[in-house]
Parts: sequence; structure tokens; C-alpha cells
Amino acid sequence: MPIPRGITGGKPYLGEWAILAGYRGSIAHGMYTPSKDPLSIDDKDAMFVAVPSLSHYFGLSEFGSHGTYEVKRDEWDIVCYEAKKFISLLEHGNPNVLMMLWLPQKSYLKIEAAGQLILSHRRLFVGRHVYHAFTGYAYGQLHRMTHYVFEGYMGQKRKELVDRFGYDTKNAAHLIRLLRMGIEFLRDGELYVEREDATQLLEIKRGEWTLEQVKAEAETLFKSSEAAYLASTLPARPDREAIGALCVDVVRTALKERGEL
Repeated sequence: MPIPRGITGGKPYLGEWAILAGYRGSIAHGMYTPSKDPLSIDDKDAMFVAVPSLSHYFGLSEFGSHGTYEVKRDEWDIVCYEAKKFISLLEHGNPNVLMMLWLPQKSYLKIEAAGQLILSHRRLFVGRHVYHAFTGYAYGQLHRMTHYVFEGYMGQKRKELVDRFGYDTKNAAHLIRLLRMGIEFLRDGELYVEREDATQLLEIKRGEWTLEQVKAEAETLFKSSEAAYLASTLPARPDREAIGALCVDVVRTALKERGEL
């Protein structure tokens, strides 16, 4: 499902500046439900990483809002991070951003040499520190599961499902997935983005689990997350100096490829 040219056209951060791009969310997890399905509440999500022109690094130009552009049109939800911002988020263990480094190959839309540098050095971002990010995001989903905000393309459909099932089933599926992925990462140092448990997660998203079942599973997983954190043999946190050197290489490589250095 390629992104329509009408969305990417005229946006260099989604074109010539992009060094890495891929699907995220339900598409990457193998859980996407087409909009024609009456229970569908999925956007089409993608993430881009861009190295803008030299003037952004040595002049007064800015990149979007705090290093980020967001594009929302119809069912498409696209976020683009400037490379330094992206790498900083990786260093801090941001779950949504980390997943870009472990996508199944079919989920990548673009990999330039500078983007491949990041992928090839993904082990730099492995550490026990991700426990706090994953559980923090999971607590956020747990709260939103019963404290509703209906926005965006699928906002009305999500409201209808909440009225039907008594809780936000999409947040519930995110909650369980995030906790499981965090446990796996603390154990193996890998993110399994395309989910083997997709069938069960889809059951949750379709409202086939009661709210009590979701909460019970979450409680078990929060305890397992803490145990995995205490037992993990991963480094405590990433090597900031090595990540800084990678950041320089990524920007330099992209600018050289475009003839700006």
C-alpha cells in the first residue's frame, strides 16, 4: 500500500531528504484491519527519518516543530523526524522509534546509505533503560483505555466501539503488545515487531476480551516486566559517545550522497 504521491509530493522530508522510512503501527505488527471492515479502527501509519540541507545544521533554518513534521490526511498518519532528533529518541528508548530498527524487511519503504548506517548499529541502542519507556507507555495506554479521547480519521469509529464494549479496545491491544515487546527486549535484546501473537492481539482489538480480562493480563505482564528488568543481562544504558559518533556519520553520509559536502 504505497503512500499516495498527493501526500508526499512537494515535501522534501518525505522525498529527497529521507534516509529511512517504513510502516509502523498495525501494518508493521501484522494487525492491520482494512477500513471496509466494520470493526476497523486503523490508520495507515508510516515513519520517516530525514537529513535536511546543510543550512539546517549551520544556518538558522528549522525542521518542522522541534525536529518533527506530522502529516495527517484521510487514513494516512505520517511522522518524520530529523535524524538527530530520531537518534536522540532511540537513545532514550522510545518504543515507537526503536521499532523502526527491527521492522520486517517488507515494512521498509526506503533505506538510503545513511539510513542503513543506523540499522547496522542498532545494537548501540540496546539496554535495560528501555524498561522505563515501555512500561511508561503501557501505563499511558492503560489510562486511555478508560479515559477517552476520540481524534483523527478513526475517532468516531473508536467512540462507537467504546460505546459497544465499554472500553477502548485499540488502547487495550497496544497495552498488552507493549508490555510483551518490552519483556522480550529485556530478555533477548531484540524487538519482535511483526507479532506472532497478532491473532490474540486482534481478538482484544475487536472487543473479544472483557475489560476485566485485559486488566488481569496487564497486571501479570507488569509484574513480568519488572522481573525481566531485574534479570536482564543487557547493558544498563547506551554508550552516548558512540551514539554521538554515529549521528555525525549519518548526517555526513547523507549530505555527501546529495553533493552538499
